[in-house]
Parts: sequence; structure tokens; C-alpha cells
Amino acid sequence: MIDRDHPKLSVREQAELLQLTRSSLYYRPRSPDPIEATLKREIRTQYLMTPFYGARKMAFHLCTLGYKVGRKLAASLMNALGLKAIFPKPNLSKRRQDHKVYPYLLSGLTIERPNHVWATDITYIPTPGGHVYLVAILDWASRKVLSWRLSNTLSTHFCLEALDEALARYGKPEIFNTDQGCQFTSEDFTKRLKASGIAISMDGKGRCLDNIIVERFWRSLKYEMIFLHEFTAMAELRARIARYVTFYNDKRPHQSHRYETPTAVYAKAA
Repeated sequence: MIDRDHPKLSVREQAELLQLTRSSLYYRPRSPDPIEATLKREIRTQYLMTPFYGARKMAFHLCTLGYKVGRKLAASLMNALGLKAIFPKPNLSKRRQDHKVYPYLLSGLTIERPNHVWATDITYIPTPGGHVYLVAILDWASRKVLSWRLSNTLSTHFCLEALDEALARYGKPEIFNTDQGCQFTSEDFTKRLKASGIAISMDGKGRCLDNIIVERFWRSLKYEMIFLHEFTAMAELRARIARYVTFYNDKRPHQSHRYETPTAVYAKAA
């Protein structure tokens, strides 16, 4: 469109008439950089194995392979590939100021038998269609997953469904421990526990280690299954979680149980 040999109009005038910037007229596509292509390939390969790596860890990984790569370059290449580290987001379950908060009852408590203490929590799982939410209830002593539910909203309803299933299948615990999220401090949830004669315990604010048993399960679930797959449909994710929970309960040995499974420990001591 630009005639550089035009007898009357200069290149500048032609660019102004066409509403083009003159710098774009002199742009020449950069030849593909073979080193950059190699680095991108290495990043893709590593990301499939460790999708929780951010730019710093990815840069360190590339350096161990012999490439001189800093954090900024690793971040730039990851952005170009559309890759972001998968990690938990804060403030998943916020407290309602008008809800009653119960004291933490597990400090100094020895928990050695099933149905002494149950614990629950909510985590998020990223999918191409947005985040979905998973609640699980575990027996503290055996680490057995008693029930779980998946939802695309952070409602109290799916937490109640998980609670009702656990109570129906396994009886009731003496103590039920949660965080201070509004789903668990809601009247509907606490009333269900009180009606069953269960003592309510709640973590201290910002103290995720108060519910360490569930936090460890989330880590195992995500590192051993969630991070290794991409889920395009809720039904597929639900089926995968069901298979993993069966594996976790019935086949996965736990070092803290001298390599017995949670189901074996729960059944032996129940």
C-alpha cells in the first residue's frame, strides 16, 4: 500500500493518510531463535510433570540442564506459552462475622481411635471452565476419607450432603473439626452437628495446621492426581476423584500407619 517511489507523496505523508505508524513500515519479522524454541520445549516438558513450578523453580530447573536462564526470562517464556503455576488461592472460605465461632478442642488431645475426631475442609480445583470446589470429611485417627462432594459453587448445601453421607455410613464422631469458613459456621451446618450430639471444634483464625490431616490429604490428591491431568468436564473430574479416594483409602500405604491403609486401620480399631 505504500509506494516508496511516489513522485508527489513522501512515505511519511502516505503513512499519515493510511493512519499507519512509520515504525511499522520498517518492521521485519525476527527469525525463530533455536535456543528459545529449545527452552520452550524444556519448559513444556517439565510443566507437565510439575505444574506447580513458578518462574523461579523453572529457571532453576533449566539451569540444572545447563542453560543460563534467570527468573525474568523463565517468566517471559512461560507467559508466551500461556503457562502459570498452579497453587492454592487465599481466602477460599471466608468467615461470616454474624456466625458463632466455636473453640478449638484438639490442642493437646491424643487421637488414637476411629470416630474420635472427624475433620473437614474445602479446596478448589482449577478447570478450563473455572474453579470447582471439593469438600471432604476424614477420620483423624485413620486418615480415612469418609465422604466428599464436588460443587461449582461455594454453598453450604454440598457440605451438608457430605456430612449426611458420613453420618449415615459411619455413625458419628465425638468431635467434628472445621475451619471458620461460613459454610461450617452456618446455622444449618452447626445445627446438624448439635442434633447428633457432636462437639464442634474450629481452627484458630489463619491456622491451617490446626486441620493438618485434611491439608495433607489435599496435598496428596493434588500432587498424585489433579496436577497430572486436565479435566474438561465435571463428570470426568468426579469419576477421577472417586477412583483416587478408593485408591487412597484401600491401597495407598501410609507411613504413619506403618504402611497400612486407612481402611485397614479404621476397620481394625473401629
